[in-house]
Amino acid sequence: MKPLKFTTILCTAFLISCVSQKKYADLQNRAELCENDLKTCANERLILETNLANEKNKTKSAEQQVEYFKSTNTNLMETLSDLSVVSKSGAESIKKSIEALNEQKKYIKDLTSSMQRKDSINLALVMNLKRSLYDFDDEDINIEVKKGVVYVSISDKMLFKSGSYTINEKAKAVIGKIAKIFNDHTELDILVEGHTDTVPIHTTCMEDNWDLSAKRATSIVRLMQTTFDVKPERMTAGGRSEYVPKTTNETPEGRAINRRTEIIILPELDQFFKLLEPPITKN
Repeated sequence: MKPLKFTTILCTAFLISCVSQKKYADLQNRAELCENDLKTCANERLILETNLANEKNKTKSAEQQVEYFKSTNTNLMETLSDLSVVSKSGAESIKKSIEALNEQKKYIKDLTSSMQRKDSINLALVMNLKRSLYDFDDEDINIEVKKGVVYVSISDKMLFKSGSYTINEKAKAVIGKIAKIFNDHTELDILVEGHTDTVPIHTTCMEDNWDLSAKRATSIVRLMQTTFDVKPERMTAGGRSEYVPKTTNETPEGRAINRRTEIIILPELDQFFKLLEPPITKN
């Protein structure tokens, strides 16, 4: 009986060792994923900070120009007044020009402040999205800042079956995590765009790729509204068909990349257009 007990003890120790090694390997893999994610976020933060620095330099240059024009106009007005060359109406006109320059200076400062705030929000969104979606394959989900806004691009193989606009069960978890972040930033609007490749489609319920791309975008918007409580007035759904490809449609790999849904996170449009309005100058 003693040899049997010894053998049992050895087997038990071996099994415990194997389980520990598997747990260790799993933890190590998760640590490597987190480290890669942090490196990516750090690189994107560096890019955004560089953009902010460039904007600050541009603003500083513009402010220096404003100060120069202000000083020049003030000196000119004083000189002309001393020489009794400028009429009262002429001096008043110069004064109004100086006031207009001051208004432009204030506008530049406000615009720069708003742009810096937008860039900070974009950085926070990218980091939160990547943190929430770290356990999904990077080939299926791509998050980037492009044209000043955040793009979340999701492959169609994750979201839909071929030629269908019904969302897969696995994809609902992804949309749920994205919707939660949207609900944390109620000052932002969401544009959902469906994209296809160039392979034509024609069924009883879909006329062509325009229909397929639009129905896929609508499915995403409807899911975020009905299941995850994203307010419908914040969302827009649109189909882009095959006309905005990311790469060539000549290869299966290229077509797979082009079949995607893009979720674009925007500032509220009324605030955006108000931001671009120039200041009203006094007559």
